[in-house]
Amino acid sequence: MNRREELAANLASVQERIARANVTLIVVTKTYPVSDVEALKELGVENFGENRSEEGEVKAAAVPATWHFQGGIQSRKIKDIVQWADVIHSLDSGEHALKIGQRAVRPIDIFLQLSLDGDPDRGGVVESELAALAEVVVATPNLALMGLMCVPPVSAVAADAFSQIYSVHQRFLRDFPNAQSLSTGMSGDFEVAIDHGATHIRVGSSILGSRTYR
Repeated sequence: MNRREELAANLASVQERIARANVTLIVVTKTYPVSDVEALKELGVENFGENRSEEGEVKAAAVPATWHFQGGIQSRKIKDIVQWADVIHSLDSGEHALKIGQRAVRPIDIFLQLSLDGDPDRGGVVESELAALAEVVVATPNLALMGLMCVPPVSAVAADAFSQIYSVHQRFLRDFPNAQSLSTGMSGDFEVAIDHGATHIRVGSSILGSRTYR
């Protein structure tokens, strides 16, 4: 089996597992070459995710698609991120929201990153801080508030965590009814996430294989 056949088989397996749900599949291609992105685009994938702006910039230039940035946002990288990213999943700062809006070359869809445990090393804001951040996004030109993104803590029981995320999102919708999207769920837990309201899932290793980090 060559690489394209491997990707096709893995993609088909994931697509079969999510066929019952109306979700957006984002294939996370971090550490993998442009050739894999090209093959996946030929296989019908339209949404790709990257955690590092440097990689995203190169791949987005090579492969037209909807590109999602989901890594931690650094102020000095914003001018680069907005050049290639159509969607940002990891906004957790009003200051960053303003800078993204100022530097954006086109409208950018925004997910607010929710933190369930308040761990600053993992990024995100706790529920009590979501509304204030959302107000900044709504008031900033070039930004469109999509909804919430959350990566559960490693130690959390998946079903419990996704149930909590869903509940937070439902409460958030009372004040921001247009923010219908929920970005949560990755290779190891996306089916559980879908069962708890995920509209966007970010899947990498289940399609591309286990990563080797240099």
